[in-house]
Amino acid sequence: MLNIYLSNAEGCLNEITELRNGCWVNLIAPNEQEINQVALGLDIPIEFLKDPLDEEERSRIEKDGDNVLIIVNVPIVTLDEKKNPIYDTIPLGMIITKNCFVTVCLKDNPIFHVFAEGRMKNFHTYKKTRFALQILYSMATAYLRNLKQISKKTDMIEKELHQSMKNKELFSLLNIEKSLVYFTTSLKSNNIVMQKMMKSNYLKMYEDDQELLEDVIIENQQAIEMAETHMSILSGMMDAFASVISNNVNIVMKFLTSITIILSLPTMVASFYGMNVDIPFQSHPYSFVFAIMLSFLLSGVTAIVFWKKRFF
Repeated sequence: MLNIYLSNAEGCLNEITELRNGCWVNLIAPNEQEINQVALGLDIPIEFLKDPLDEEERSRIEKDGDNVLIIVNVPIVTLDEKKNPIYDTIPLGMIITKNCFVTVCLKDNPIFHVFAEGRMKNFHTYKKTRFALQILYSMATAYLRNLKQISKKTDMIEKELHQSMKNKELFSLLNIEKSLVYFTTSLKSNNIVMQKMMKSNYLKMYEDDQELLEDVIIENQQAIEMAETHMSILSGMMDAFASVISNNVNIVMKFLTSITIILSLPTMVASFYGMNVDIPFQSHPYSFVFAIMLSFLLSGVTAIVFWKKRFF
């Protein structure tokens, strides 16, 4: 999908049909024809347009002549077959050319909607460096927003686990832990790119741009710390619940073993009195009652001993 936007003098965003100076070209899962059209129209190396479409592409900043490529990983939320949210990251490419600004991504992202719908303040498509920094800032806040949602979901699953420990909740925690690993790795990679932007001369920045980049780095660092904190809490929670589940199994096994021993005593007494040999009191009129009482006595004493030892 290819969309081209241009800001007018008043700052309002309009969608246009052809490439112009100062425009924003937004490519979402583009086909070969759209890639070639933009590459030829703006004199961009075709690799700059194709690299961000690789899901495994690493975050980096690269310059080729007047074109600067910035690749960062942005958060996305998808739904599984049971409508549960899955948090992941995908590469987002930003190409700053001499005349235009190009974004390339494999999937649509809410970050683009903020700009396309005119909800970003002080946004102009022809201010290319500031546009890139605004996208980076929106990306950092998106990470923080998703991390808060992950925290709420973790608390909800924890409450469910307190009531009944099922595999469903444990698998949900595993999925969240995997999402946090993706987030932490992507945020650290993005942080390296931002630090490189701060120290290098890839982009021409004014004082306001420098301050905005510093704010982006701070937001990104906060997201890293939050993701690492949640991951540590989740890891400790998983270990705790694993210990609780193991302890519950031990309690159940101990209880069943105790019941088995208690029930085996009457069976042993009945087995003795079922033998075809002479046994005490076999001719007594109350021999059956004696066997029953002996069984109850042995079982009762054993049950009391086990109860005092807290076997059940």
